Amino acid sequence: MKRKAPHRVPSPTRPRLRVLLGESIAIGPGKAALLEAIARHGSISAAARANGMSYRRAWNLVDTMNKCFVAPLVDSSAGGAHGGGASVTALGQEVLAAYRDMEIKAARAVAHEFAAFERFLAPPQATAPEA
Repeated sequence: MKRKAPHRVPSPTRPRLRVLLGESIAIGPGKAALLEAIARHGSISAAARANGMSYRRAWNLVDTMNKCFVAPLVDSSAGGAHGGGASVTALGQEVLAAYRDMEIKAARAVAHEFAAFERFLAPPQATAPEA
């Protein structure tokens, strides 16, 4: 079943949701974006480029995700004469959809408090985001 892309909170500041498993971040905003890019590009290296990260960083994120869930979220095959590739598994698609739903619900749940909290924050700067 296809889901519509969730509406993002329009403010330049917003709460961010991370799901921890012990000391590992099982999934968070960066990993969710990486999963979406892998689904779009069919490749970890292309997804890494699209997200402005190294292949090694992307592979480490995929490896962590695959270890944190009951089954892999990404299936990959090594390159070679016919090229490699990667795809988001059915579980990966379910996890991504559930994560995006939780993001929306979490943002709605704290919207009033977060709007009040924003008065403590400095104005957004025109600098690159932190990693």
